[in-house]
Amino acid sequence: MVSQRFLDKHVIITGALGGIGFATAERFAAEGAKLMLVDLLSDDGSAAERLRSAGAPQVATAACDIAEEEQVAAVVERTQAELGGLDVIVNVAGMMIYKPIAELTGADWRRILDVNLLGAAFFTTQALRHMAGGGAIVNVASIHARQTSTLVAPYAAAKAALESLTRSAAIEGRVRNIRVNAVLPGAVDTAMLRSSPAIQSGAEKIDTAEVGSPADIAATIAFLASDDARFVTGASVLVDGGRLAKL
Repeated sequence: MVSQRFLDKHVIITGALGGIGFATAERFAAEGAKLMLVDLLSDDGSAAERLRSAGAPQVATAACDIAEEEQVAAVVERTQAELGGLDVIVNVAGMMIYKPIAELTGADWRRILDVNLLGAAFFTTQALRHMAGGGAIVNVASIHARQTSTLVAPYAAAKAALESLTRSAAIEGRVRNIRVNAVLPGAVDTAMLRSSPAIQSGAEKIDTAEVGSPADIAATIAFLASDDARFVTGASVLVDGGRLAKL
């Protein structure tokens, strides 16, 4: 039986309707959390119903462009009003484009940085303002923050910056009893991985033993957000099946 580490906890998850985001919502639901599902797209009700069936006592949804600071603030306000508080924020939402640096436009850079960095920054700002009783933030970065490949420069830069933001927020969060950590997934069986031109063409081959499931990432996120990790802050945890450990 899954432990109930998040009973009476109020959790915001961004990018919650797919991939790692939904797996994370399922994990928190199974552990008793009240959930606010944040995504650019609207839920037709099926995701919320699945999560209630999984154990979440309360599920709310919010369509939100996380690159818009006002929309982020409104989501946090709704979460406190509808769920009754705010204890955990999990910044999962992300996007990639595949272009050589020489072909990237300013609009390309801004959109990738907006979604992968500034969205998490805006939610972090709100957390530091509103988590009066302490709490936890978990940012989903990427192994691209450490080692990367061609065609994804804006994504890799944004994820490296997100790892840096995690450290800064952890320092400032300590006085408020807010812990901030990052997860750096490797290859995960999601639509983002399958849409990679390098994967589709066969130019990049990944050992199947090094491809994790969204649930693998969700388990680490749940640990970092829980009181089991009460002495962990400012950390970045590789969850890559040992991919970066090889020479």
